[in-house]
Amino acid sequence: MAALAPVSMAGMALRVPTAHPPAGCGFPLPAAPPSLGAMTWQPEIDELAARRAAAKAMGGADKLAKQVANGRLNARQRLAAVADEGSFREIGEIAGFASYADDGGMTAFQPANFLFGRATIDGRPVVLTADDFTVRGGAADASLHRKLVDAERLASEYRMPLIRMIEGTGGGGSVRTLETMGYTYIPEIPGWEVMTENLANVPVVALGLGPVAGLGAGRQVMAHYSLLVEGLSQMFVAGPPVVAAAGEVRTKESLGGAHIHAANGAVDDRVDSEAEAFVRLRRFLSYLPSSVDELPARGPVRDKRRKGEDWLVSAVPRDGRRLYPIRPIVEAIMDRDSWFEIGREWGLGVVTGFARIDGWAVAVIASNPEALGGLWTAATARKVERMVDLADTFHLPVVHLVDNPGFLIGRRAEDEATIRWGSRALAAIYQATVPWCSVILRKAYGMAGSGHAPADRFRWRMAWPSGDWGSLPISGGLEAAYRAELEASDDPKARLAEINARLQRVRSPFRTAEHYGVEAIIDPRDTRAELCEFANMAQRALKPGRRGRGLRP
Repeated sequence: MAALAPVSMAGMALRVPTAHPPAGCGFPLPAAPPSLGAMTWQPEIDELAARRAAAKAMGGADKLAKQVANGRLNARQRLAAVADEGSFREIGEIAGFASYADDGGMTAFQPANFLFGRATIDGRPVVLTADDFTVRGGAADASLHRKLVDAERLASEYRMPLIRMIEGTGGGGSVRTLETMGYTYIPEIPGWEVMTENLANVPVVALGLGPVAGLGAGRQVMAHYSLLVEGLSQMFVAGPPVVAAAGEVRTKESLGGAHIHAANGAVDDRVDSEAEAFVRLRRFLSYLPSSVDELPARGPVRDKRRKGEDWLVSAVPRDGRRLYPIRPIVEAIMDRDSWFEIGREWGLGVVTGFARIDGWAVAVIASNPEALGGLWTAATARKVERMVDLADTFHLPVVHLVDNPGFLIGRRAEDEATIRWGSRALAAIYQATVPWCSVILRKAYGMAGSGHAPADRFRWRMAWPSGDWGSLPISGGLEAAYRAELEASDDPKARLAEINARLQRVRSPFRTAEHYGVEAIIDPRDTRAELCEFANMAQRALKPGRRGRGLRP
């Protein structure tokens, strides 16, 4: 604890003066007023100032210097960096642990290591929280857990986005606190029910800005958007010392570095610096309403009349086996500089994120042919499910760019329970209530291909001339389907080529359109114009309010 000079309590007795009538009413004038110190609460105000100063000293000069040496901002610097200038209003600023002399004067003070308050970000009211790693390594003090819970409640009850800046360990103190407390307890997490509730009500962002373990790791993943800083942040259920006791010796980076969790989907992204984390926080929030009781606001409309890019005509190769990049297509059909990718390093079969179309925020799911041809693995399915739930929770229309050859097959698919995770993704798509627009760029095959759009309501659906769909690809079942005919032929190869040519004519997307199997086939250059129509019409179908279930973390 930081040592303090005792705060004097002398002169704190109050003298309440009697009321005096105005001069000239026949009463004598009052005597000279007593001294200022005897009339006011100045001693207590002085004590308040001393306590505030002690709280702002955080863990002390040595611990703050160590934070700098480790290349990390401290909690108060982070609060100042994220909030609009001068907007942060701290709640519970002098909470902590004090020591007192026999005369009642405070001799030392250790501030709480969880800071929170109200602020604005780009003018929007938010709840900001920050763990103070300079005090007990950011361990959540059991006796002060109400601060953490109140931060969550403030966001929930007043419908404000919640930002957690996490750098710390568990939730009930350390092993050494057992002796201090004199007893142990059955674990519980105060406020977990509010954290769960917040996922259904307000945007929650978690920035891991240092080592994050135990309850800190739980708070990190209980968010709509989470990230870690490369080289500075690690996340684990239990840190290296605890893991070493179980016989596994690891460094922080090899156990739970940002690269590990960005690739496995435990967090959404990793960044190179705290400054970049703060930029991504602002970008993420800019697409969402402050709560589910509102609709996303329209952003600036800068390029409404922008024409489609000519290169889109050849963006999809005629050879169905050739791969192509999807991100340039996404950027070409969305508003300029509006694409915000989420989860770039995991679930690689799809690309997901937010963008704007004619100023309106949308959620984007785009097949990624460069990763296994766009096949849905278990991780890809989980990523689709997560983005669909996020879009539905906060009322963002979905734009789905489809080139999906189906689920991954083989032993890996079975080991990863692909069919279970794929079915969850399909369930999320059918549970979604927001408007949905599908642009079929090339393939849509099998169960996974059926997830291009929910089929139980009006489908805003269009295909490029490169569209190719069915229950399974022709090349995968041709010989099996025509085995008897091929075996009876004098020239099986020639007969196979003849059958293939015949079927290729049948699979033309125009044949499908003739039977209203797809609502429109469009010139790829017209995609943006069509999406602008969709984005504006979608506003008529959006409804604020809470969905039947919240986001699944």
